[in-house]
Amino acid sequence: QMVEYGGGLVQAGGSLRLSCAAASGRTFSTYVMGWFRRAPGRERVFVAAISWGGGITSYDDSVKGRFTISRDNAKNTIYLQMNNLEPGDTAVYYCAADSAGGFNYVANWRYWGQGTQVTVSS
Repeated sequence: QMVEYGGGLVQAGGSLRLSCAAASGRTFSTYVMGWFRRAPGRERVFVAAISWGGGITSYDDSVKGRFTISRDNAKNTIYLQMNNLEPGDTAVYYCAADSAGGFNYVANWRYWGQGTQVTVSS
């Protein structure tokens, strides 16, 4: 359904921008979209979400002020700009689409990407 891009290895303090594009023929322009992450040995947790129009965003406290979620509905793509990265941000990052409400909860999202690895070295 969706494909994430932009993961990689970066030093602490560095930046990365993740992208999530809808698969050919699909559109998510009317859906709430979000990003989650799963650190090694831990559960998948909420990172950020954005309304279908892009005017409303929400972030986990751990990334506020460092990460920015955005979307380009014409390109069926959402982004996660990650600045001032910390080793604790190391995780597989997943994009998600179509929340049924309570978007902090994994079970409330209908569509998922396959994930992209982000590794932050100290």
